[in-house]
Amino acid sequence: MPSLRYEKRAYNDGATIVSGVDEAGRGPLAGPVVAAAAILPRDFRHKVLNDSKQLTPEQRDELYAELTARSDIHWAVGVSDVEVIDAYNILRATWRAMVLALDALPMKPDCVLVDGLRVPAIRIRQNAIVRGDAKSFSIAAASVIAKVTRDRMMLRVHEQFPQYNFAQHKGYATPGHLAALEKYGPSPVHRKSFAPVRQSVEPIQFEFVTLASSAVGQPL
Repeated sequence: MPSLRYEKRAYNDGATIVSGVDEAGRGPLAGPVVAAAAILPRDFRHKVLNDSKQLTPEQRDELYAELTARSDIHWAVGVSDVEVIDAYNILRATWRAMVLALDALPMKPDCVLVDGLRVPAIRIRQNAIVRGDAKSFSIAAASVIAKVTRDRMMLRVHEQFPQYNFAQHKGYATPGHLAALEKYGPSPVHRKSFAPVRQSVEPIQFEFVTLASSAVGQPL
């Protein structure tokens, strides 16, 4: 289970504001990549909060509601849409979303806890933690906020393009999604730079409002 040991280590090393950051949506064939940043109180405790992948959808929704409603938790979200992903590649688009999330926080952290590898685009002192979303409460909180935000965005996309069933797979390469991609061709939210999409038939025309790259601080 996560704890505050990495946050406490950063405070002991002189940090005054520590933020966790994590992303959701690097792997799907469609939709944006979403990052979240979260600053928790120094005495934070929780019996359920964990890596979002270890939680049920119901648990994630409950935690999202709790985390985003608390006045002593500061958080923000950054989004890179499919145009950014296709223009810069998914890794750089993910870094961009992380920077947007950190920049949108109401206070500037002086240490960032990152899940996985160091992020060159983050110009703040950072500690990269392998499987950090299962070790750090701050990263776990960011992972839940990012995941729920992205899932809700994909539910909205499903309303525009129900033939792809985004509500079920959220853009990941399930057999049903690949079959729909082969049948209908890519939609405007498909990542044209990803091989399964690039190799599919030419895109058909849709009317679509682009999900702009942005940073938000209000729950969806």
